[in-house]
Amino acid sequence: MNVNIKINGKNVVCDSNDTVLTAAAKAGINIPTLCYLKDVNKSGNCRVCLVEIKGAKNLGAACVYPVREGLEVFTHSEKAIAARRNSVELIMSNHSKNCLSCVRNQNCELQRLCQELGIRDNKFEGARSPRSFDDFSYGIVRDSSKCILCGRCVETCKKAQGLGILGFENRGFNTKVAPVMDKSFKDVNCMQCGQCIQACPVGALVEKESIHEVINALNDPNKHVIVQTAPAVRASLGEEFGLPIGTRVTGKMVAALKQIGFDRVYDTNFGADLTIMEEGTEFIERFTNNGTLPMLTSCSPGWIKYIEYEYPEILDHLSSCKSPHMMLGAMLKSYYAKVKGIDPKDIYVVSIMPCIAKKSEIKRNENITNTYPDVDAVLTTRECGRLIKYFGIDFNNLPDEEFDDDMFGEYSGAGVIFGATGGVMEAALRTVKEVLENKPLDKIDFEVVRGMQGVKEATLNINGIDVNIAVASGMVNAKPLLEEIKNGTSKYHFIEIMGCPGGCINGGGQSTISSRIKNKGVDYKALRAKALYDEDKLCEVRKSHENTQIQELYANYLEKPGSHLAHKLLHTTYSKKNKYNF
Repeated sequence: MNVNIKINGKNVVCDSNDTVLTAAAKAGINIPTLCYLKDVNKSGNCRVCLVEIKGAKNLGAACVYPVREGLEVFTHSEKAIAARRNSVELIMSNHSKNCLSCVRNQNCELQRLCQELGIRDNKFEGARSPRSFDDFSYGIVRDSSKCILCGRCVETCKKAQGLGILGFENRGFNTKVAPVMDKSFKDVNCMQCGQCIQACPVGALVEKESIHEVINALNDPNKHVIVQTAPAVRASLGEEFGLPIGTRVTGKMVAALKQIGFDRVYDTNFGADLTIMEEGTEFIERFTNNGTLPMLTSCSPGWIKYIEYEYPEILDHLSSCKSPHMMLGAMLKSYYAKVKGIDPKDIYVVSIMPCIAKKSEIKRNENITNTYPDVDAVLTTRECGRLIKYFGIDFNNLPDEEFDDDMFGEYSGAGVIFGATGGVMEAALRTVKEVLENKPLDKIDFEVVRGMQGVKEATLNINGIDVNIAVASGMVNAKPLLEEIKNGTSKYHFIEIMGCPGGCINGGGQSTISSRIKNKGVDYKALRAKALYDEDKLCEVRKSHENTQIQELYANYLEKPGSHLAHKLLHTTYSKKNKYNF
């Protein structure tokens, strides 16, 4: 039902379910926010969105104040602006203010508010809340001296993953956001997905940085340093340089990495094609020989941590395949090292990933091949942006360059779409259906598994048999599917699960989207996914098994998908993990 209100003297027609904040946004009026995050957090705690309501004794928080017929609101009255400034100044009184050395400098929502409200001085001085600093996990660093208690990370963990790793500890002046008992992220059942980092408006939660480890390797004359880039990175990296959301920057990314001085620049898409060969073969084996079904994909390390913590009783449903960048890392330190005559200990592999959990994935003992880790360092998309800036490269004006084409330079469109939810399933279907039916596909695109819905399901006829498939991203969406498997009631044969909502294009290590953009309802995930599907269409080869370098790899080294050597190098194991280590 529509209602009529006035905002700053302007007549506005809005929905009866609107708040003052959403009604103002529809009318093109910006009310600043800090704790509010669309569809995630709506508490009114920060008091930054205070507005004056005609006839009301007190100011109201626009994010939770409901509209009603005849309501009159003043968003930027003298009283509202003064109260807003006061709220931010109080927040700043308990903040570390080390902006110049903070990783969020110039990309901080609190910093931006101070700039817009003209806050220059420390109006309130006094004691500060006790500080916690946690950098013990491989992926996430928590600094409570920068935390503003907005609660966005707390609600994101609950609503995206259903875990509630973070909560408010203590009371009053000693309140802080932390895992239970103020423990480290490494001691609780955290997926390390990094969605909390994406939600944080300041620098209280950030990824553990590995840039200088990589720079040290680049400067070591004894190291042969190879970099690989995940498919989703090309759809987000441009945002670090002011380009529109979803701008595909594949060629500029490659050019920048070559300028930095990596000895080889490869695409993890090759590893994705290799994953499909192994995973597709594994599914066919299970499907045709009464193996354990449904088979669950295994290329999302956050999801792997989740199942090891929360559903260890169904671990046998997981594919044993390593993730694409680990597969390519294993090939670089075995086959590549052999062909190039380089000692594997002198090869240093860097993965540019959209994912925080990849940082812990490379440390798993199960992923050490021939005494060497498959991958030595992981940089997030954000870290990659900082690395490029560190080297003084004018990214936006770089001419496009191609990935190195020797040995692992070819990739298919199927590898590209791994970065979006449903992409792994579609890539697998392109190969599995064609192999089982022993004829070319009538239609190469499987749109039924595309889109940003939390769960997608379909039944496809493959060689005369109905195959039930499902795709889920975010553990809140995946949990019902896992419960069905646990209870023995699942109807599915093959399920793709990604840890982050929307898949890798929305990974915890991707370029950070400000709350202003999210609150406007911009479908940034769909924009990034479109960049990947566009590149898929441009690829001459769009099926993993038609990648000629993949074919050569099996002919010259691995023999066939699922061979003994393939299992040794490209597959891994999983085990139950304790939820709490204290």
